[in-house]
Amino acid sequence: MNAWHARLSTLDAHLLLWGQFLIGALVVIAGALLLHAILRPVALRLTRFSPLLTSVVRRCDSPTRWALPIVALLIAAQGVPDTVLGIDGVQHLLGVLTIAAIAAVAIGAVSGVAAGVALLHPADVEDNLNARRIQTQTKVLSRIAKATVLLTALAFVLMTFPRARQLGASMLASAGIAGLVFGLAARSVFGNLLAGLQIAMAQPMRLDDVLIIQGEWGRVEEITSTYVVLKIWDERRLVIPLQWFIENPFQNWTRTSSSILGTVMLWVDYTLPVPALRDKATAMCKASAHWDGRVCGVQVVDTTERTMQIRVLVSAKDSGKAFDLRCELREGLIAYIQKEFPQSLPRVRALMESEPAPMAPMEKPTLPPSPAP
Repeated sequence: MNAWHARLSTLDAHLLLWGQFLIGALVVIAGALLLHAILRPVALRLTRFSPLLTSVVRRCDSPTRWALPIVALLIAAQGVPDTVLGIDGVQHLLGVLTIAAIAAVAIGAVSGVAAGVALLHPADVEDNLNARRIQTQTKVLSRIAKATVLLTALAFVLMTFPRARQLGASMLASAGIAGLVFGLAARSVFGNLLAGLQIAMAQPMRLDDVLIIQGEWGRVEEITSTYVVLKIWDERRLVIPLQWFIENPFQNWTRTSSSILGTVMLWVDYTLPVPALRDKATAMCKASAHWDGRVCGVQVVDTTERTMQIRVLVSAKDSGKAFDLRCELREGLIAYIQKEFPQSLPRVRALMESEPAPMAPMEKPTLPPSPAP
């Protein structure tokens, strides 16, 4: 009977402590949410002078709203005696949630820095080479930082489980073989990650760069931690692993500048006056909105037994304007030749003779047979 009363009194004590903890938890949660509501406008006001800091505060807003109550609950749970039934499991759960919340805040901060850098260096300006370089580095490095935060958080979560620590200690002896097998299995994954880091540092390409890959013309639309998305001119998407760019050559038309030269090739007859065509091409370039005023030249670059090949070399600010300028000149110059010098279009000459060809010396004409008498 005394033992039964002792158990009841112990249970009552545990329930009392749990009740006190729950009440304290509600108070702590309310205080944490109130603290967040007070600090949020203050932080936004203090960081309004800097787009970077404002972006960080906004991206960390939602994770912090969850992190503050969890951290407060963990601190409150530490004050509960260890003898309370089930408190160990609650403390462990709160510890795991705290690690996850801190990781979420760190990821939000990394995203905020990346977004702030993008705001400070917009790519929608005319000379956006430096902006695209900075944005490419920022996006690739932010993805690597996020992956590092996630892996670190997962490692800390696993370390909170005693059995996981024991398992790691028991597998330490075979870590070399396991690491070798894992490395071979994940070779492509780690290869792409390292390639992404190398591309972020060396920058053989950037966002919005114009690339020619395996005969496809397109712009770099997205660079992730493992692959690159190339937007083809006809709205298709070409997805290429990052490691491919390290191991294979490719053309980058905007590596140092977006300005580019374009050519228009014409086959014409020898009778065409080249100076007149040169003057017409120069006038068309000056009248075109796609020409940047740098290069406009007309040269005879090849000849055959029938025609000569004329190259019109022009320049533009980017590859899109260069393509439009080339089409505009090609169409206009052909129309000009048709109108002003139609006889100078490519043609085939032939010599026509009115006399019959002479017969061979031993050849005699065949006479028709004479009629019968």
